[in-house]
Amino acid sequence: MRTKISSLILAMSLFLAVFSAAPAPANAAGAPGPATLAGQVSSQEEGPMEGVVVSAKKDGSTITISVITDNKGHYSFPASRLDPGHYTLKIRAAGYTLEAPAAADLAAQKIATADLKLVKAKNLVPQMTNAEWLMSMPGTDDQKASLLNCVSCHTLERIVRSTHDAEEFTQVIYRMMGYAQVSQPIKPQRRMEPNRGGSPDLYREQANFLATVNLSSVDHWQYPLKMLPRPTGRSTHVIITEYDLPRPTIEPHDVIVDEHGMVWYTDFGEEFIGKLDPKTGALKEYPVPELKPGYPQGLLDIEEDKAGNFWASMMYQGAIAKLDPKTEQVKTYPLPPELNDVMAQPNMLGLRYDVDGKIWADSPGHYDIYRMDVKTGAYERFEPMKQLPDDRPGTIYGVDSDSHNNLYFTDYATDYIGRIDAETGKVSWVRTPTHQSRPRRIHTDPEDRLFFGEYQGNRIGMLDAKSAKITEWALPTPWSGPYYVDWDKNGELYTGGMTTDRLDRLDPKTGQVIEYLMPRETNMRRVFVDNSTTPATIWTGSNHAAAVVKIEPQD
Repeated sequence: MRTKISSLILAMSLFLAVFSAAPAPANAAGAPGPATLAGQVSSQEEGPMEGVVVSAKKDGSTITISVITDNKGHYSFPASRLDPGHYTLKIRAAGYTLEAPAAADLAAQKIATADLKLVKAKNLVPQMTNAEWLMSMPGTDDQKASLLNCVSCHTLERIVRSTHDAEEFTQVIYRMMGYAQVSQPIKPQRRMEPNRGGSPDLYREQANFLATVNLSSVDHWQYPLKMLPRPTGRSTHVIITEYDLPRPTIEPHDVIVDEHGMVWYTDFGEEFIGKLDPKTGALKEYPVPELKPGYPQGLLDIEEDKAGNFWASMMYQGAIAKLDPKTEQVKTYPLPPELNDVMAQPNMLGLRYDVDGKIWADSPGHYDIYRMDVKTGAYERFEPMKQLPDDRPGTIYGVDSDSHNNLYFTDYATDYIGRIDAETGKVSWVRTPTHQSRPRRIHTDPEDRLFFGEYQGNRIGMLDAKSAKITEWALPTPWSGPYYVDWDKNGELYTGGMTTDRLDRLDPKTGQVIEYLMPRETNMRRVFVDNSTTPATIWTGSNHAAAVVKIEPQD
């Protein structure tokens, strides 16, 4: 009898160790749910390991669910997320790999346990993020910052693995400058502008630097490879869901959620607007007409107006598109011929046309701003960069409208935020406190505060339109490259970038930042906060992995 009681106590202790050591993750409605799959992750070097991303994907499914181990190495999946079936398990932990392939069989009404053993990785290179390469390689911050433009199309691993010498690199960079930002290695798209890159000699200084960090003269890197630490504490309290898209060439650049819970995205490399049902993973694509055959394809910004229509910028196709989800019809508003040349490129939208019937758009090709009358389709042209306050060459990237449909825009080449008065057309400027911050996308809140990512400054910025004062918050991880900023109903700010595979969550009152590590390379651009859930749910696109990503903080 004593033996039976001891065995029962031991079994109960093991059960509680796995399932009670950490609070059970919340389900979609916010209520705690029992785990259907749980276990512990450990290694010989560390024992139980905190901050390991554990991913489960059912055979034949397009959906992957991931959780992160707690400070005792435990992980658990909510019952509501995993149906019965056979699952392949994967992990992400810097410097480690699985000792052996892992899988689990889940049955209805039963709990499965899968303890995972990790071993030191023999090759760190495939695990390195762009930020980690920038942290590792020698050179000045200015030299490294020149590589921030490269990660739009490919990882820095392609550069550091190369064997090009400086002379060869001048030709490589010159050739790369001829490709549109919508390109990816499996689908390059050439720009139509003649001699877009100028002369190869323009890139000699950068080429000299690149030849010092690659394998042109050595057979292995002459600098130690540095990796970011794994998540700890609140950064492990998250559930991440990835929805694979059907073609590897799909680039979900901007991802937003409508009032019905449907997920919409623009395809950065193809002429489609996509709609994803997050409950089933079902996808519907709406083709957008190709207006300029031979030009690069792809859409960028997507916004929903007050009537429920979706507007998208058509970039190199020289137009703005509107999708009516009720009729499923797409209407295009092309630039007039005198503006629609080889450099025309409407990228971003200011969509407060409910104020005066006009939509704003930028054109980085000419560094101009356009304003379109929705009723007539007529365009106006503004040339604000001719009034830039100093002699540094500027450019235009993000734009957004305030509540009066005044336009704000970023100078992505320097550190200015510009404004165009909707009534007078007057241009004014505010400069960020951080020099050469390179502000990227800009986003207006209901109080007419402008939030933006400082891509090179590694900060989140906020411009108070009333006081014309800018406040900045630094991000803790070097080279995070914040791209776009959104906020939840509690006032916390969220951003991501193309370098760290981490979503940053900032409390502007305290400056505290929580970082959520993604399960795999996630070339983030825009982030979208869905405030219909508690806590809020964040959505983004995995631009180089053809997936839509849902991030659910659990506290």
